Amino acid sequence: MKKPDNNSLVIFGASGDLTHRKLIPALYHLFKNGRLADDFAILGVSRTEYSDAQYREKLSEILAKSENIAAAEMDEFFSHVYYQAIDTSNEADYAKVKVRLQQLEQAHHTGGNTLFYLSTPPSLYPVIPACLAAHGLNHQNHGWKRLVVEKPFGYDLASAISLDSKLHEDFDESQIYRIDHYLGKETVQNILVLRFSNGLFEPLWNRNYIDYVEITGAESLGVEERGGYYDGSGAMRDMFQNHLLQVLAMIAMESPAVINADAMRNEVVKVLQSLHPLSDEDLEKYLVLGQYTGAKVRGEYQNGYREEKGVDPQSRTETYMALKLKIDNWRWSGVPFYIRTGKRLPTRVTEVVIHFKKTPHPVFSTNAPENKLIIRIQPNEGIVMSFGLKNPGSGFEAKEVSMDFHYQDLADKNILDAYERLLLDSLLGDATLFSRSDAVRACWKFVQPILDYKANNPKLYGYASGTWGPQEADFMMESKNRSWRFPCKNLTNTEYCEL
Repeated sequence: MKKPDNNSLVIFGASGDLTHRKLIPALYHLFKNGRLADDFAILGVSRTEYSDAQYREKLSEILAKSENIAAAEMDEFFSHVYYQAIDTSNEADYAKVKVRLQQLEQAHHTGGNTLFYLSTPPSLYPVIPACLAAHGLNHQNHGWKRLVVEKPFGYDLASAISLDSKLHEDFDESQIYRIDHYLGKETVQNILVLRFSNGLFEPLWNRNYIDYVEITGAESLGVEERGGYYDGSGAMRDMFQNHLLQVLAMIAMESPAVINADAMRNEVVKVLQSLHPLSDEDLEKYLVLGQYTGAKVRGEYQNGYREEKGVDPQSRTETYMALKLKIDNWRWSGVPFYIRTGKRLPTRVTEVVIHFKKTPHPVFSTNAPENKLIIRIQPNEGIVMSFGLKNPGSGFEAKEVSMDFHYQDLADKNILDAYERLLLDSLLGDATLFSRSDAVRACWKFVQPILDYKANNPKLYGYASGTWGPQEADFMMESKNRSWRFPCKNLTNTEYCEL
């Protein structure tokens, strides 16, 4: 297994939730499994005043809650961890970061290689790179310099273009790693291997054999403590614009000529640029927005969205969306893609379902179940193939049966989680699973008319917590032979209403 070069990893927002919950545990697991460089330094940067010792103690307390770590092992890991307090909006303070990096280069032989990770509010995304550049910390004449940016990559098309321009003032595109943790999941990457390494699937992966495709990103939780943020975002920006469109691109892309970052991302961009633009008439028929209402689930009352902390009591922010879209290319012409995502649904699940066309044989076309390929991204990652076999007894009645595979059965050791994989790839300089500038623009170019339509046509349907969303999402299928797949049964009786 290839290891990164010796390096310094600088985490801006080092006292924040993402660093505590995801980044430090991911880095510790990489260290524990021997995946990090032979020598490295982790420098936390934030406004909060900590000494190195205080910061290490805080992180060790957080790790100890979820990990069973020997004291010697923890001490070895934290001997690479440091902290620097600065005002991240004050350009002059970045001189302190530069001095610390020079010190860490001497202590850990990093050769000037530096990864800057922006685990901060999006308002600081254009600020921090400019401040780094003012002190020459973006120059690659002494070691590589890379910049990892967390989503969201803009709030709409205009802000995405503006952010992109700001980042490129000081960093080259090859230095920028836009991280989407969905693309770090093994099962998302496995979509490509499943398709392109199997002669069984690739010949069928087109309009001649596939009837329709559905993509579901369901969450059973509400907005929890994120009400203030979510009320200005909604399901479309939070899940659809980035995560689910990227999954769609992986499902629909052509085979890259070679397996490298440029070739892979070229094919992703082609799909996103081929999305059929949606008119207001299309959106009237094929866009459904919903908001969860209060209901009892398993005997316990769950708040409606407007009852959540930090949410406007009159909010019209969508917590659910379903959309039918098409791809204008040879492979997918005429094949509808149905995408839905929502909060307070019956279960937490992300999956893709490929619905194959029924047999044209008149004897079996009426009673045979359709063939489905179900690709489960989370949880219980795996693949299910559904097909028809003869029901025991007289006659030739077909019955649906399934063959399933659980991804954990393939692994003989721990699988890297999404942040572990993406952190390692960014340290190795492998940008394959990171969004490129033109892909981000293509996503926003497709989504912007939907946002404009939503602003001018604020139709919103209520759905009871614990159900699969508004019934209007069922109507958009437009065919008695098409329906959403429900991974589990509803937990409450759905009541329909328009808010």
